[in-house]
Amino acid sequence: MPHLDRSSLFSLEQYSQKRTDFRAQVLEIKKTRAVQLGEHIVLLFENRLTVQYQIQEMLRIEKIFESAGIEEELEAYNPLIPDGDNWKATMMIQYDDVEERREKLVELYDVENQLWVQAGDGEKIVGIADEDLERADDTKTSAVHFLRFQLTSDAISRVKAGEPIAFGTSHPRYPVGDVEVASGVRDALASDLA
Repeated sequence: MPHLDRSSLFSLEQYSQKRTDFRAQVLEIKKTRAVQLGEHIVLLFENRLTVQYQIQEMLRIEKIFESAGIEEELEAYNPLIPDGDNWKATMMIQYDDVEERREKLVELYDVENQLWVQAGDGEKIVGIADEDLERADDTKTSAVHFLRFQLTSDAISRVKAGEPIAFGTSHPRYPVGDVEVASGVRDALASDLA
């Protein structure tokens, strides 16, 4: 998937006019790009359009219109676009109660390094977390992480052949395994592969 550049983006004025429709389009696409792992972990798989939406929203919120600021946002968000042989996801740990969330982020220390994907009965591939910056500290994990699932050629072949895709985590305090994705999600993830 090609990265975004300044010519790929709407100006602030254009975006204000297109925002409602563009947002609806992206939210509809995100429905086929989300994987729920147990009750409290969600993976949102990014693509060029979801990343463009994030950039457009940041530019709008921060009122960024100068070239240098736009380039900074592109540099920050372009790495979230899959490269054709991987999937990139925003991982969110969700607990409504603030105190419970604090406790669980301690319990779930290192969970971001224990998520895996499996195509068919192929090998389990563990995601690579937070390549841009460290989000956890020595005692707790963060509620948000960015993951890259670098697929083998065998996994890519299996996905392209229509085999099921399953995700899970091997964390001892959050063991979730073999969450097979729905066909719409499987198709969306397959379309990210070259």
